[in-house]
Amino acid sequence: MSDLRKINIDGHEIEVDGAMTLIQACEEAGIEIPRFCYHERLSIAGNCRMCLVEVVGGPPKPAASCAMQVRDLRPGPEGQPPVVKTNSPMVKKAREGVMEFLLINHPLDCPICDQGGECDLQDQAMAYGVDFSRYREPKRAVDDLDLGPLVETHMTRCISCTRCVRFTTEVAGITQMGQTGRGEDSEITAYLGETLDSNLQGNIIDLCPVGALVSKPYAFTARPWELTKTETVDVMDALGSSIRVDTKGREVMRILPRNHDGVNEEWISDKTRFVWDGLRRQRLDRPYIRENGKLRPASWPEALGKAATALKGAEKAAGIVGDLVSVEAAFALKQMIEGLGGVVECRTDGAKLPAGNRGAYVGTARIEDIDESGAILLIGANPRDEAPVLNARIRKAWIRGAQVGVIGPKVDLTYDYDHLGDDRAALQKAAGAAKDIADKAPIVIVGQGALREADGAAVLAAALELCRGAGAKVLVLHTAASRVGAMDVGAVTERGMDAVNEADVIYNIGADEVEIAEGAFVIYQGSHGDRGAHRADVILPGAAWTEEPGLFVNTEGRPQLALRCGFAPGEAKDNWAILRALSAEAGEALPYDTLAQLRTKLVEAVPHLAQIDQVAENELSPLEEGPLGDASFRYAVGDFYLTNPIARSSQLMAELSRNARARAEAPIAAE
Repeated sequence: MSDLRKINIDGHEIEVDGAMTLIQACEEAGIEIPRFCYHERLSIAGNCRMCLVEVVGGPPKPAASCAMQVRDLRPGPEGQPPVVKTNSPMVKKAREGVMEFLLINHPLDCPICDQGGECDLQDQAMAYGVDFSRYREPKRAVDDLDLGPLVETHMTRCISCTRCVRFTTEVAGITQMGQTGRGEDSEITAYLGETLDSNLQGNIIDLCPVGALVSKPYAFTARPWELTKTETVDVMDALGSSIRVDTKGREVMRILPRNHDGVNEEWISDKTRFVWDGLRRQRLDRPYIRENGKLRPASWPEALGKAATALKGAEKAAGIVGDLVSVEAAFALKQMIEGLGGVVECRTDGAKLPAGNRGAYVGTARIEDIDESGAILLIGANPRDEAPVLNARIRKAWIRGAQVGVIGPKVDLTYDYDHLGDDRAALQKAAGAAKDIADKAPIVIVGQGALREADGAAVLAAALELCRGAGAKVLVLHTAASRVGAMDVGAVTERGMDAVNEADVIYNIGADEVEIAEGAFVIYQGSHGDRGAHRADVILPGAAWTEEPGLFVNTEGRPQLALRCGFAPGEAKDNWAILRALSAEAGEALPYDTLAQLRTKLVEAVPHLAQIDQVAENELSPLEEGPLGDASFRYAVGDFYLTNPIARSSQLMAELSRNARARAEAPIAAE
């Protein structure tokens, strides 16, 4: 039940929920309160004292607005609403005092600080501080921490807001950071000098209000005012996190999260944040043709001519859609290959996802439904590696009291869970007890690891049966950003990859995780010289996801637009444009000449793709259930940092992968 209260802030009377803090009530009234330690998604610390306000009729001193609730205020003598002032002389003096104290030990090295130009301390010192200091003593200095290859530390700048400590313990679920000492000797430090073991640690860079924690790979490469900022979406996993890509010239300099409450809140994984150096390396920037076993550079007309000749002469043509391909490119490939009498397949990992049944290959749950759920069951899914930001959301639900059950191998998910077993028998047993959780708004999350085995279709059918028994919503957790969109446009065959392997000409668009048998003529279209390019007879260089506009559908079925942030290197072209040019050479010209025309045709074929950023309702229709095998479940992602060609081209991802492997090796006792 809402407990609405009236409150007067700076002469404006508003009605807010009594459980709100004063800082939130002021935001409702459109009044900005400065803060360093307060953050909407973290617990309240109340230790920076920058958010002080005056409560009229209260104690004769300012109050911390982040730690006081509206219901704690007393009404006026005649019962009138309590009055709060945010700009009175008392508040102004208090804020100036707090800022003067903060700057006593701050090194004031703004010209060489990487946070310069986007620093909360800088902005608030200008707005709320004074232009002098009464402190003449030497400043204290603090040793820097080594937190690993991602976060660079300058702890002398730290103002002890504890945001990083609260994030790592509450959201990321690791316990390496804390605060020691008291008074002037207090400092943020890492337990026994450990580096951070989390794939969400880069978020503390955004949270730090000063330059104490900055991005190590980005450090000293650009200033914020030199960058061109483009709002787009992430494709490193199937979550579709909202991001902002900052470019300088043609190069991506950094990737930052954007707020999207329905998907990633305001967090992104380390792979999303730091994969940008992979966009510069091992790029395909011109067409190639294989002659006498060796690749040689070619011109576009020559490469397209050779590819068109192969496609026209094919007895059986097949197309495969990789993990980072936009919906437009998958749609164009399907139209071209099927026009030539071939087949197209996007389930390159062999996942038994049923074509045409959207409730079964996407699910019926939204990502934000996890917040309200009291029981979450993971089947063959390891969200810590498959979608770290989703894992943080499950952890948030667990902190609020949700029960989590896991069917699959035991792993550290950063929260406690009931391990129900790791084989098919555990799934059948859970289905038998499904009614026990029916009153807890349950959600079942099915991972790709559960669907890749020979009995994947039976596992999915059993999971959906369990959902019906428990009245649960289901979320199919994909690992490929392109998969849901490609399934939506029907880039699937009845016999899956078996039909592709029988083809004599295979058009591979960005699928670098599959082995293509000898014998077939392979045309590879992609952005990086990975496994697909090594096997190719003709290479057509395409743009990466930051270099062309494209549509991606995330794991919950939400269509999202990725925008062009820069241009592809060399002679590389937009993926849909390559397919359009090749289709004309092959005598099956596609019926559109611009991206807008292509999208018109796409929306005619699949209407829900026009509803950008909206999740369509899916029906949960039953599947025909085959016999379950007796194998144990295995997870889909073996190495979180090396799942796609862009990540495998990144030196930083390779270093993180090495560190993770070294950490996983059992420690040797020094006896």
